[in-house]
Amino acid sequence: MSQEINKTEKLRQLLAEPGALVLPGCFDALTARLIERAGFKGAFMGGFAVSASRLAAPDTGLISYAEMLDQGRNICAAVDFPVIGDGDTGYGNAVNVQRTVKGYAAAGIACVMIEDQVSPKKCGHTQGKQVVGRIEAFARIQAAVDARDSLRQAGADILIMARTDANATDGIEEALLRARTFAEIGADITFLEAPKGIEEMKAYCDGVPGHKMANMVEEGETPFLPADRLAEIGYKVIIYPISLMLAGIKAMEDALTAMQGGAHPENLAGFGHLRDVVGFPEYYKVEKKYADKGS
Repeated sequence: MSQEINKTEKLRQLLAEPGALVLPGCFDALTARLIERAGFKGAFMGGFAVSASRLAAPDTGLISYAEMLDQGRNICAAVDFPVIGDGDTGYGNAVNVQRTVKGYAAAGIACVMIEDQVSPKKCGHTQGKQVVGRIEAFARIQAAVDARDSLRQAGADILIMARTDANATDGIEEALLRARTFAEIGADITFLEAPKGIEEMKAYCDGVPGHKMANMVEEGETPFLPADRLAEIGYKVIIYPISLMLAGIKAMEDALTAMQGGAHPENLAGFGHLRDVVGFPEYYKVEKKYADKGS
């Protein structure tokens, strides 16, 4: 009998396939399940959406490592495809980074993203960002890569995505230097956050080796381009971190407006469909199996 591959190996294989990998953003187990049922090959768990859904708070470092880890564990338990998880700054120094990498791997996350912002960090498409110096930035990624390698030696597996926000603070040349160095250190994927135009996007894809990620945020700093165009530029991974959240907020606000006006919301999903999504049919099947054995 062939051994089932782990989720990190699934992601590794997807990265080796031609074309770009499109990953919608999930923020809980239900949205991850919906993404999987829609036929996508993976998902991205971002700090912005998790902080919003779990705390109703902004992505400004308010959500903790333990809360993100707990959310990631629930998400990964609900789906069979790989999930890339936002590890923010690693939640401290190099030792904390290694704890974050190992914790995310144990939770089932296929790839963890570590960035070079100061702590508390801020969303990449909002104001007030600051980055740490090069030495600390490179040390974080080296610590993450070392943790990844030690996990592999122990039979576990995870990939490392290295993110730089230096474009917003120090310009594109500094951001490119950091991204190149992250790749040289051994990051599996790099992520230059918030390029301000197509020329900066091309400079990144042409000037940095390895797999690169594009972050498509509605009304963000980066041009919102179709997936096929991003693939042409050179991106391998394309994420839409808040699209489902924006869709959900609009639908829920419309429903609440209708209810406030004395009407019943239209275009709702059926209750039977909801029961199917969350797994009632499988639950009943297992329940009956063991009830029959008892009789």
